Amino acid sequence: MPRISGLIAAPHTPMHADGTINFHIIEEQVRVLVEGGVSGAFVCGTTGEGLSLTTDERKQMLERWVGAAAGHLPVIAHVGHTSVADATALAAHAARSGAAAISTLAPCFFKPGSIADLIAFCVPIARAAGELPFYFYHIPSMTGVTLPMGEFFQRAAETIPNFAGIKFTHNDLKEFKQCLTLAGDSRDIFFGRDEILIDALSVGAKGAIGSTYNYAAPIFRKLIDAFHRGDLATAREHQATAYRLVEVLRKFGDVPTGKAIMNMMGINVGFPRTPLSRHSSEQLSEMYRALSQLDIFTRPIRPIAM
Repeated sequence: MPRISGLIAAPHTPMHADGTINFHIIEEQVRVLVEGGVSGAFVCGTTGEGLSLTTDERKQMLERWVGAAAGHLPVIAHVGHTSVADATALAAHAARSGAAAISTLAPCFFKPGSIADLIAFCVPIARAAGELPFYFYHIPSMTGVTLPMGEFFQRAAETIPNFAGIKFTHNDLKEFKQCLTLAGDSRDIFFGRDEILIDALSVGAKGAIGSTYNYAAPIFRKLIDAFHRGDLATAREHQATAYRLVEVLRKFGDVPTGKAIMNMMGINVGFPRTPLSRHSSEQLSEMYRALSQLDIFTRPIRPIAM
């Protein structure tokens, strides 16, 4: 089973002013990810507003990403859906379209009440992808599903032949470490909290999937390099700088602010879909003042207006 490590960016879905997808921007998104030194792209996840897109739009997004990234980056297709039938269709499409792997989160309306329920949801989705690696996307802050991932890992490894690991977007480092131990050298546990990446590295993380790697991968690569050469003081400084970025994201909204940063770098990904809100001109000005103090972006940023 192919392995993916390092920093994997979760790209934004580029949109026109009317909310339709601007597919022509994807090629430039790929270029900026390559410039940033990331190892892959996780398409149509939380950052990509995957659950705000139609199934057909998600298929088109994946096809364009696979085509644009060919020879540059492996593409993981997030196929999660509240409908297992739609998730299964997306998984089968990913296998046909040349994705490197698939991933699904737990359904977030009617929720699985046990590990057995969650496994039963995942099995047909993973099966539909054939031999593609299957990653479960654990993000309880969005799904409300807080089932123990250590137990899930053990059951999935026994039940799902193409189970490749977990995208672990949660702050529970004890549980994360348990999953790393279970994974050993045969499966991947990707960490999904950019603001505490150094803590994940300290317990053995080898890969991470996050939104800030779209535009600030260089600071995280410096963090990782410093950590692995034993320069913890420098690694902590880089993490502290990255945390200042995350504070701006939290203040103004993660996805809308991430899109604004891309726009400031000249990659016009537009605005998010409702119910996420657009920034006012005043907010964009305040945001730019805060961000311009951080020398961490893949490309220089410039002020933008509504």
